[in-house]
Amino acid sequence: MSDVFPTCTQRWLTIIGIGEDGPAGLGDEAKGLLAEAPAVFGGARHHALAASLISGEKLAWQSPFEHSVNAVLERRGTPVVVLASGDPFLYGVGATLSRRVAAEEMRVIPAPSAFSLAASRLCWPQQDVTAISLHGRPLDLVRPHLHPGRRIIALTSDEKGPGELAALIAAAGFGQSQLTVIEALGGARERQRSVVAAAFDLNDIDPLNVCALEIAAGEGARILPFAAGLEDGLFEHDGQITKREIRAMTLSALAPRHGELLWDVGAGSGSVGIEWMLADPSLKSIAVEQSPERAARIARNASAFGVPHLAVVEGSAPAALRGLPEPDAIFLGGGGSEPDVIDTATAALKRGGRLVANAVTLEMEAVLFSEHAKRGGSLTRIEISRAAPLGGMNGWRPAMPVTQWRWTKG
Repeated sequence: MSDVFPTCTQRWLTIIGIGEDGPAGLGDEAKGLLAEAPAVFGGARHHALAASLISGEKLAWQSPFEHSVNAVLERRGTPVVVLASGDPFLYGVGATLSRRVAAEEMRVIPAPSAFSLAASRLCWPQQDVTAISLHGRPLDLVRPHLHPGRRIIALTSDEKGPGELAALIAAAGFGQSQLTVIEALGGARERQRSVVAAAFDLNDIDPLNVCALEIAAGEGARILPFAAGLEDGLFEHDGQITKREIRAMTLSALAPRHGELLWDVGAGSGSVGIEWMLADPSLKSIAVEQSPERAARIARNASAFGVPHLAVVEGSAPAALRGLPEPDAIFLGGGGSEPDVIDTATAALKRGGRLVANAVTLEMEAVLFSEHAKRGGSLTRIEISRAAPLGGMNGWRPAMPVTQWRWTKG
């Protein structure tokens, strides 16, 4: 064997991105590595594209994919090539393998991604485009990005994806958006077709496709603003919801940071946890709710707001909190006055974590006064009044005041 591969104790794993143009799009280095590799992992399509270059064993991906990752790792220290679509580190297999293989053990030769190719075909500056993968992921993930004038490039799962995406967009009030389906990018079968989302009628779509969206909002379109404190009416609820202004102040007090996990205890409609996740894609939330009806409603709200991965735990605190992943922040919206809830919550918090609790009842307020005296932190009184008809004129109608306690674990 030639010295194409470095010593096996170093870069034994090579990940090569390949496009629909097959060997024509690969450089000499990638071709040499493929020709010399004793084992080449990839999908059936990848193996077919590179068939003329592969002399070693072709190993197909298994289901579940974790089995394939283990099969790659079993060959650690011997030369292995993994074929991937386009850029392996943009929603690709490279990201998965990098969780188990150190950078010093890998060599990566990327090809242009589907997003890059689509932007090039449309002459869209990539820095101004939202790129999102819906491949094997819920279509609801596109919802937070539906803003007038926005351009989105979405990778789909199969030939049904474009039609399902068009239906979701139209149902959300963006039916006049332009949807361009680009199929088999970079190969001889490449095709591009455009249609208005509400009038989607394309058929015979190649399973390998991306959708480019130019968003146009109709009257009543469901636009999710970027600011905290979304309109209460956007949420499905039965009255158990942290109201808009209070929610904005609560999220400010919770102070979400990259990659953090929130426990939303006594979640009601799930509004706080949902807005926490909308602040950044890296954020996670677990909603704890004792009512089965409300727990189901939280899941529906999470999907409607484009954060379908919000976890819902049905049960009562403190018992339902035991065994959950360690949180970076906790919001007590309900049930905080029950015995041991605050003690359990404060014990679970990571060092430096924040706990925010809101009180409307005198009983819960008394608990917060006691906790403040015992643990410290800060107390804030929040009073909101709204103008409302008063006889033939208008007057201020006060909402119930809220006492908010914020505590940081030292």
